[in-house]
Formats: sequence, C-alpha cells, structure tokens
Amino acid sequence: MKKAAIYTLGCKVNTYDSEAIREILEKNGYKTVEFDEQADVYVINTCTVTNLGDKKSRQMIRKAKKNNPMSIVVVCGCYAQTSPEVLEEMPEVDVLMGTNERSRIIEYIQKKQENNETFRSVKDIMEVREFEALSIEGIQGRTRDFIKIQEGCDRFCSYCIIPYARGPIRSRNPEEVLKEVRQIVNNGSREIVLTGIHISSYGKDLKMERGLLELIQALENVEGLQRIRISSLEPGIMTEAFIQELAKCTKVCDHFHLSLQSGSKTVLQRMKRRYSPEEYRKATQLLRTYFPNCSLTTDVMVGFPGETEEEFEESYRFIKDIAFSTLHVFKYSKREGTPAAKYADQVPAKVKDDRSKRLIALSEDLAYSYQNRFLNQKMPVLMESRLEDQPDVYQGHTTNYLLVRGRSDRNLVNQIVTVQLESIENDHVVGSILKES
Repeated sequence: MKKAAIYTLGCKVNTYDSEAIREILEKNGYKTVEFDEQADVYVINTCTVTNLGDKKSRQMIRKAKKNNPMSIVVVCGCYAQTSPEVLEEMPEVDVLMGTNERSRIIEYIQKKQENNETFRSVKDIMEVREFEALSIEGIQGRTRDFIKIQEGCDRFCSYCIIPYARGPIRSRNPEEVLKEVRQIVNNGSREIVLTGIHISSYGKDLKMERGLLELIQALENVEGLQRIRISSLEPGIMTEAFIQELAKCTKVCDHFHLSLQSGSKTVLQRMKRRYSPEEYRKATQLLRTYFPNCSLTTDVMVGFPGETEEEFEESYRFIKDIAFSTLHVFKYSKREGTPAAKYADQVPAKVKDDRSKRLIALSEDLAYSYQNRFLNQKMPVLMESRLEDQPDVYQGHTTNYLLVRGRSDRNLVNQIVTVQLESIENDHVVGSILKES
C-alpha cells in the first residue's frame, strides 16, 4: 500500500485543511504514517505568519526529501501561496499548491508522476470567491473536531500577511456545515470547534442577516452534540444583543478567544485594528456579565514598529487589568508586502525578547489565578485521553477550558464526568472524579 505523511504548521485552519487532505489521500489508497517514517508522498502544509514559520516550512520540506529521496513532496498553505517563487527554487519541491484547490491533490500528484518537472498550481487568491469544499468525516472515537466554516479576511491590518495568503471572505454554506457536524457526531465527537480565518465575518458574503449567530443557533439542534466551542473572535462583533443571544445557546462553551494584539491605543491605530482599548474592555465586561465564569484568552504582539516603552507599559497594564486566563504572546515579524514592513523605528530583537518574557511571565500568573478561582468546585469535564505513563489518569477540559486530570479504573475517554477540583499542578488542575455520565 502507498504511504503518505503530512506535516502541519500554523493555525487551527491549517489543522483542519490537513485533516481533509489526509482523508482524500486515504480514500485514494494511501495509508497515512508519521512524518519521520518513509513515505511515497509527503505533504507540508506551510505557515507564513512569521519568518520563523517560513524557516520551519523550508526545514520540513528538506526533511521530507531526506526521509525518502524518491518521494513526491507536496507543498501547500500560506507560505506556498505568498512566496511560490522562493519554494519553486527548492529542488526538494515536486508539487506546489497554494491555499486553494487542495481537493485536487491526487490529480496534481499524478501530473507530477507523468512529468518530472515541478508541478505548480498557485492561483491568484484574490480572484477566488467560492469556499473550497474540503470536508472531514472525523476519526471514530475522537472527542473533539475542528469545523472550518469560513475562509479569507478583508481586514488588512498593517502587519498581517494573511489576507494576501487566504484571499477575500468566503463563508461555507450552513447546510454543509450542519451535514459535516452530524457526520462527526455520528463518529463519536462530543465537541466541535468552529474555526476559520476570520469567523466574525461568517455569512457576510452569503447575505445572512445574523451570520455566525444564526449558524450557532442551528448547530444547537444537532442531536448528540454536547459542546460548541468558538475560536478567535473580533471585539466588533461583541454587541450586547449578540452576547445575549449567544448566552441562550446551552451548548456554547464559556471560553472566548478575543483578539487584542496590543492594549495601547496608539499602537492599535498604527496596526489599523478597528477598535480601541475601551471598546475592547466593554466587550470583555459584556462577556463576563452573561458568562460569569468564562475564560478569556487572547493574542498579544510585542515589538510592533515604533512601540515605545510607554506604549508597552500601557499595554501591559491593560492586559493585567482585564485579567485574561492566558495569553498567546508573539514577537512582531516583518512581512514583506505589508504596510508595517515599511514603517520606521523597527524594534530591536533584544527589546522584543525582553517584552515577550515579561508578558509570558504575566500570562503564567494570570493562568494560575484563573485556575485557583475554581478550586473546591464541581465541574463537568470531557475526558479526552489517558496518560501513557499513568493509564489510570485521564485528562480533559471543562467548558471554560481548564485542563483537568483525575484517576479512574474505568475507561472514561469521550465521557463527560463531574470532577471535584482540588489542586493546581503546572498547567493543569487535579481533581477527584465524582460522577460518570
């Protein structure tokens, strides 16, 4: 049997796309194996959010060919879309695709087999107006699945390459979303994570009056689905009317990732973000009003061009005051083709490192404080796996995304159980399992 291996860099959207590619390969006679193993086809789904993503993508391309010099190496994703001429120069690349037409991967592999030249299919993504019909059926017994509902972005923040890599907004037909969710629930998933490049814009191109909210309300009626988790949202969507309706949806998890990037008003303006710190603060206050125990997570960028020490301190204070449950901290990376790449006053690497370390330390403190709030409480936990070295220890997440571990002599994978939360150990909470559903 032919073998294929896939390596995914970057975001949850790439994770979904890779899963869809895996299913296409398997339906066409390939067995998927680990990336370190010898395979006939290697797929590298690339990321270009930072220079590090570009570098790692190239490393994995070389590693694939080293694993098996006779293999076909397929490169797709955001780096392939924005820099095809760079990747085409790499002798290891056999098939070059962008962020569209992944559904034609078998056809493109066959074209490479017929012709020894590198096969390139990278179209102008700005001309694409249809959502690509990639879908997944899900793996039997999996507890959580990502569901891609949207592609593309029209925000054009000054630092971001993604609109150029993913193209304009394309929303997935709600009936197709519902069909896929029913399929994966039938395969055993209890929870779905709605994902996309800019899901706050879902339905805009379909002329849906209530967009994302309308889709979530429809998903509420899927029999057997226990939890709906929403990935990154924009503050602009967080009106009281939206949050009030969202709170009526009993399956929606009280865990919200709300994009911030900076807590400084002037930095946000240079970033061309479409909100102020005070508008952001209001969104968090509304969420906590309707979801009192909710987890608020966010992305924070340090070292944006011209970021002064005063602006960083302003951002630091804002983040501390909001009291997120955790932060994803990353350093600004110059992306050619974006307005910010031409800005003066690029921040030195050492300053970026120092600011990043300070925010990571703050994130650890905030995470501990958030976990500590729930000690001595009983909470439902969806058990996702057991530890390899301790098979009687199970771990999973609460609706508000606390990672919880507990012991049981029964198989609890994919079960929702009640756990008495007792102590904090590193990144997780330890508790006693009280009830099995």
